[in-house]
Amino acid sequence: MRFSRRALLKTAAIVPLAVSSLGQRMARAQGNAAAPAATGLPPILFVHGNGDHAALWMTTLWRMESNGVPRERMAALNFTNPLARTDDSKPQPMRSSTEDQRNELGEAVAALKQRTGAAQIALVGNSRGGYAIRNFIKHGGGGDVSHAVLCGVPNHGVYAWDDGLGNEFNGRGPFLSALNAGPSEVIAGTAYLTLRSDDYDKYAQPDGRFVGKPGQATNVTFEGPELRGATNLVLGGVDHRETAFSSRAFREIYKFIAGREPERIAIVPEGEVSLSGLVTGVPGGVPTNLPVADASVEIYRVSPDSGERMGDAIHASKTGADGRWGPVKVQPDWYLEFVLGTPGSPITHIYRSPFLRSSDVVHLRAARPLSAAESGAGAIVTMSRPRGYFGLPRDIVLLDGKTPTDVKSGVPTDSTTTVRLAKSELGRPVVAMFNDERIVARAWPASQNRVSIAELTD
Repeated sequence: MRFSRRALLKTAAIVPLAVSSLGQRMARAQGNAAAPAATGLPPILFVHGNGDHAALWMTTLWRMESNGVPRERMAALNFTNPLARTDDSKPQPMRSSTEDQRNELGEAVAALKQRTGAAQIALVGNSRGGYAIRNFIKHGGGGDVSHAVLCGVPNHGVYAWDDGLGNEFNGRGPFLSALNAGPSEVIAGTAYLTLRSDDYDKYAQPDGRFVGKPGQATNVTFEGPELRGATNLVLGGVDHRETAFSSRAFREIYKFIAGREPERIAIVPEGEVSLSGLVTGVPGGVPTNLPVADASVEIYRVSPDSGERMGDAIHASKTGADGRWGPVKVQPDWYLEFVLGTPGSPITHIYRSPFLRSSDVVHLRAARPLSAAESGAGAIVTMSRPRGYFGLPRDIVLLDGKTPTDVKSGVPTDSTTTVRLAKSELGRPVVAMFNDERIVARAWPASQNRVSIAELTD
């Protein structure tokens, strides 16, 4: 069944639900104390998508905690090699098959069940993560799964063509054909919810321009993420990632699993925050979640107005074989600069809005190597939105006081935008703004193999 909210959300699609960078305006309006411990909810395992990592679920985890879900009853999976193979049947370095993903998910399900003592858990997946969830349930895992929430999952393919059938994103290929076979596309015994955009998901488009073939029909519609036999919900003008990581998506995820509305949408800040995470890499341009050893991590408190450091480092360490860094104690209103040094990569200065709550999935990846042209620039500053895309004219997107020219209008497809500064501008503040969130980075010299990233939370 399908419940379309397009008419109700038409206005919100143009000006999305705004949560301030600190979330405190809404948190104050809804009460500062977190909700009492949620009862009756199964443990929840969150599953990321293609090329991604567990950190994308950080704000969702915080919202769950703010509604009384105990931290120890949730987990976010980090697939070892998150990027799909070009052909699912052919091994490819540092990429995973659908079977690899199913096996890793099965191990994570067993671990969360053992840790919590629960007979069943709920699974929530974005994009390719939903493939692993469906594959796991279909091949004997259904008894372990009470709820399956599939967010922006291209359940009928990103395209459906007769060529390239080995690619798991091909709706006519053997993988999706097997998952979708039969009168129902869900497995009895598990409750399924799909969340999708109306027409803003770049991986559910009738035209092939987002897969490199403009003008060619994909044979997939906006309804591609829906499943026969599931509860199918249209969120309105959200993009591919916002089907999972937005506050709007959180409401529906929580309501479906809990059977009731959440007490609050805003994130309730903690009095003291503990942060830690994993350093991973992008060897040869391929994102992996393999740990990086001997990486240096320094953290500074910075001014929210200028990005300047406020004193010495509050944390400095090197990773061991497990790639872990931290923990570090911070306050929920501190803006932070992470300085990441990994072998063979630029020194990456990552500027972040305050962390409202504790997290052990503050995962760090260095910026890609600079090109020869970039190395000759004064400074390279990027604004990154891991949990969504920049939508123009839907969103307010400003980098260094200007609307970016490298962000396309219409269907949101870009999650980064970059400005290159002259050598005369080194050391100055660079303001990154996305709707209500504002981060000030500093311009570090590219000649020293340094890159600045303003990484958005929203």
